[in-house]
Amino acid sequence: MSKDSPLVIRGAREHNLKNISLDIPTQKLVVITGPSGSGKSSLAFDTIFAEGQRRYIESLSSYARQFLEQLSKPDVDMIDGLSPSVAIEQKTISSHPRSSVGTVTSVYDYVRLLYARCGEVRDPDTGESLKAHTDDDVFEHLEKFPSGAKVQLYASVVRGKKGEFLREFEQWKRAGFTKVRVDGKLRDLFDPILLSKYENHEIDLLIDIITIGKEDLKDRVTEALSRADKLANGWLRIVEYQSEDPEGRLFSRKIASASSTRTYPEIEPRLFSFNSPYGMCQECRGLGVTETKKRGTKIGKKSRKELTEEIESGVFTDEDKLDTCPSCKGARLREEALWVYFYGKTVHELATMSCDDLLEFLSSLENLGKIADAILQEVKIRLKFIQNTGVGYLSLSRPTQTLSGGEAQRIRLATQLGTELSGVLYVLDEPSIGLHPNDHEKLLNSLKRLRDLGNTVLVVEHDEETMLAADHLIDIGPGAGVHGGEVLEQGTPEHIIKNGKSVTAKFLRRELNVVEKTQARAGSGNSVLIKGCTGHNLQNIDLSLPLGKFVCFSGVSGSGKSSLVRSTLETALSKKLYRSSADPLPYKSLSGMENIDKMVHVDQRPIGRTPRSNPATYTGVFSPLRQIYAQTPDAQIRGYKQGTFSFNVKGGRCDACEGAGRKKIEMHFLPDVYVNCDVCYGKRYRREVLEVRFKGKSISDVLNMTVEEAYEHFVQQPLIEPKLRALKEVGLDYIKLGQPSTTLSGGEAQRIKLAKELSKKQTGKTIYFLDEPTTGLHFNDIKKLLSVLQLLVEQGNTVVVIEHNLDVICSADWVVDIGPYAGKDGGYIVFEGTPTQLSKKKTNGPTGKFVTQYFKNHKW
Repeated sequence: MSKDSPLVIRGAREHNLKNISLDIPTQKLVVITGPSGSGKSSLAFDTIFAEGQRRYIESLSSYARQFLEQLSKPDVDMIDGLSPSVAIEQKTISSHPRSSVGTVTSVYDYVRLLYARCGEVRDPDTGESLKAHTDDDVFEHLEKFPSGAKVQLYASVVRGKKGEFLREFEQWKRAGFTKVRVDGKLRDLFDPILLSKYENHEIDLLIDIITIGKEDLKDRVTEALSRADKLANGWLRIVEYQSEDPEGRLFSRKIASASSTRTYPEIEPRLFSFNSPYGMCQECRGLGVTETKKRGTKIGKKSRKELTEEIESGVFTDEDKLDTCPSCKGARLREEALWVYFYGKTVHELATMSCDDLLEFLSSLENLGKIADAILQEVKIRLKFIQNTGVGYLSLSRPTQTLSGGEAQRIRLATQLGTELSGVLYVLDEPSIGLHPNDHEKLLNSLKRLRDLGNTVLVVEHDEETMLAADHLIDIGPGAGVHGGEVLEQGTPEHIIKNGKSVTAKFLRRELNVVEKTQARAGSGNSVLIKGCTGHNLQNIDLSLPLGKFVCFSGVSGSGKSSLVRSTLETALSKKLYRSSADPLPYKSLSGMENIDKMVHVDQRPIGRTPRSNPATYTGVFSPLRQIYAQTPDAQIRGYKQGTFSFNVKGGRCDACEGAGRKKIEMHFLPDVYVNCDVCYGKRYRREVLEVRFKGKSISDVLNMTVEEAYEHFVQQPLIEPKLRALKEVGLDYIKLGQPSTTLSGGEAQRIKLAKELSKKQTGKTIYFLDEPTTGLHFNDIKKLLSVLQLLVEQGNTVVVIEHNLDVICSADWVVDIGPYAGKDGGYIVFEGTPTQLSKKKTNGPTGKFVTQYFKNHKW
């Protein structure tokens, strides 16, 4: 494809796209924006990337091509100029407990190679540096004896072990040996030798007696070494004939210690892999955890295999306690792997350093030799990619299942940068999620580098800075769902700002603002005080959380926000209020609990793990819906009960797909693909059940309605209307009631949970915790979300958010800025006060300067 050849799309109708056609420039940074649910992902992922994936399978073997019939073609007339495609989404990184930042980015592979080739083995008892002795080492020692001296060569077969060794003595006699040294004394092997089985013994078999200076010295020693290798696993003892020294000199043909009884495995890369049986800790099978306590009840003894399978399957949640493995102390590796050092650090110590610190440490090392320098060069290149995507505060040992969606996506982006491919179409889903404004420039530079390698970078994004940095901007809208799906504007950001008539363009021109200037609330006057927080990188800080306010915690990624709010304060409150089994990070005291009667955490985890879970089931809309259908005349005549209208139980559901509406096709070499059931065609129910209707719609029709459509249909139903109204208020009027939970973004899942809370009766003494609630939201949707959060505060509640979005920070009543930077450079409370005070006060952290600039841009 030539550089000027565009990606041509004609007649795209996937989901809500309205037969759109457009030409997308290639080898450019292209940003697709628009309101949430307007069709951005339908264009980028479900049309462009899906067709790229389909064509890739088409190019494979006949076995792979059989799946093409089941892999539905995107609803589009024509796509031309499509390059090989790679999707970097928020959900595609492995959540397996064995997966870590180091394994996903392949950096840890190079680290293992570094330790195998350049590591220094130290005896854990003495600290001495150890290595295998060569033939030259043995000859060099023999040359120290005077010419004519006699030397005894022994195979050291027992070193510091208890026992009588009667069977071994018989075996050695049958092998032709006649002399043996037992505990320093030479004995005839054919004489009775009785040893105490309760004492440690040293036993050496006499292999040969040689005379120094003889012509055949080298040959005889070589032969003796060979016999020693076979008999004693490479241990050789040299003693001067009739010497008063009972020990002599002990040589090891493998890495071992002469001053202890320890021997060492072969040093190779798999020794440092917790995914290899050779290197993993056998107690925890390389998982770092063993015994578990689930919801406060200790699980009975399980085999290691059973426990490993349970942990790997992900059945344990935050409510379960996974104890650190007592053998490896969480390092995951067998103990011998931790006896190998590289410039004073074990592989575990190196892997637990932040990528920023690790890069600084490795960059300080110079001229280490060809092998080490070559390996270090590869490691440093990949660490720089991680650093440049804004996640340098993460460590290589950080499990991928603990990463946020934005962190996971940026880790995958760093991996792709490391491959240095060209001619590829990269499709990214909101890479700026979870990123502080201070790190945006690094991310944008990474995206531009990907472009400059000769790739097309297609980004779905709501972030203003990313939009303005694009080479080409595509605005989809005007609204969500059925009200979207059109290309409103496309061109350079400057063109859209000047000429655009969309909602996006109006926000970019400041004709519309997400937040209007408001007066910070005084709050209830009460507060929750937590003192002495020291978990992770927190620097023994005290926090006074004012109640009855909208409180925002800000700070760069990795500064300690989640450690303070989620892992300390929130977990401590949960333990006090609900006796949760989860333990908070260390703190000294907690007071002010009497002012709270309820705590709600609204996170971005999926509302369900299978396609059977959906907004209707999660919010409680589905039960009254089924009740309405069960009360219709047709249902009563047929004897249908409420359960008949459930797709999760036998009776009314389609038997072919068991009510799922789709069937899973295992692709083996690709992610599993879901296709519509060929019996019910995705409707989930038996034909007879679908004949029952309410206001002309079947139960399947209702599940296929958007929230907006369902609200109009059921506005007179008191058990349904409030729940649907809450979904509309949080900006989710475009999602379908029966939309599988697996297709919802983290931001959508979070707002569904928020809507469920909104529909409940308020006590006025509830504290709500939200982590980055603006994820996946357009300017207009953030405005709606903030209105809902402000309403909760107006009712006397406290809303606590962790957020990087400046609209949210500047609309809060109280800001707590954590920092000043990430990792060891963070963990302090840099600022506490109103956003206005933050804009006027010089602080150590970078948040203040962005708040100041925000106020200037909005002329506050």
